[in-house]
Amino acid sequence: MPGFKGGCLCGAIRYEVSSDPVNMWNCHCDDCRKSSGASYATNVFVKLADLTMTRGETAKFQHRSDSGNTMTKEYCADCGAQIYNANSGRPTIDATCNHARLGADSLNLQCQ
Repeated sequence: MPGFKGGCLCGAIRYEVSSDPVNMWNCHCDDCRKSSGASYATNVFVKLADLTMTRGETAKFQHRSDSGNTMTKEYCADCGAQIYNANSGRPTIDATCNHARLGADSLNLQCQ
C-alpha cells in the first residue's frame, strides 16, 4: 500500500498519506473501544510528517487516556467522522488513521 487517501463521510475532510503504514493492528483498549463504539478499533499508524490534509479543517477533542497520555481526536465538525488520533506519548512519531476513514478509492473497493 504505497501511500493512500481517505476522508470523512460527508467529504468535507480529505487527507493523503505519502508512505506505507508504519504498523497496523486492532486495539482493544478502553479508549479505542469507546471511540469506535465496538469491541476494538482497527488502527493504521503513519508518520505524522507523511500525513497531509488536502481538504477542510478538522475539529479537535482532547482527553487523558488510562496511561496518562493526552489523546487528541481529530474529526469532521460536520459529520462527526473521526479522521485520526494523536497521542502525547508519541508526539511526532506517528498518527493513527482509523480504518473507517480510509477512502474506498485508496483500497480499490466498490460498494454494490
